[in-house]
Amino acid sequence: MKIFLDTANYEEIKEAASWGILDGVTTNPTLLSKEKEDYKTLLKKICQVVEGPISAEVVSLEPVGMVKEAEELVKIGKNIVIKVPISKDGLKAIRMMSDKDIKTNCTLIFAPIQALLAAKAGASFVSPFVGRLDDASHYGMDIIGQIVKIFENYSIKTEIIVASIRNPLHVVDTAIMGADIATMPFKILQQLVKHPLTDTGIKSFLADWEKVKKG
Repeated sequence: MKIFLDTANYEEIKEAASWGILDGVTTNPTLLSKEKEDYKTLLKKICQVVEGPISAEVVSLEPVGMVKEAEELVKIGKNIVIKVPISKDGLKAIRMMSDKDIKTNCTLIFAPIQALLAAKAGASFVSPFVGRLDDASHYGMDIIGQIVKIFENYSIKTEIIVASIRNPLHVVDTAIMGADIATMPFKILQQLVKHPLTDTGIKSFLADWEKVKKG
């Protein structure tokens, strides 16, 4: 399973990349708006730190506008992937971009059939939002298992990005269900490393080592 960071914060991305486990980054207009830098400058810096896919979202609502935005965004870096919300016009835009060899990430997916339609239109990635489904009293991970099964049924190559991750258990479930990618905030990534028994073990080892040194 690949691990992506869901942020536009350069310092967080640089720190996660230094761990040697970061495979990509997903951004959106909301995340970019939280940062002080010009978004194109920031995306270029991120592309230089992370070799994997960097998702940047279009804001136009009609296909031609989405494609024009995409053509400008992909100039920023060779690893830029264009995020497109699922809709009729979004599907049209994904097909148009696919024909131009522009990689796309179809986002705001809340149903398995939306993921299938996006894949048929030529999306490189699909992003189902599990946390928002949980918020609406629906077990979000259910649709991940369904999408994985559908894609396996038809040997679909589109990669599944589990998005809107709210806790470490979402990441564990993603790996168990066989989805391709989990994208998460830096806070969640930090939580994955920690365990109280690990901390206790390290403290115990260091205490024992001090005894060894004293002889």
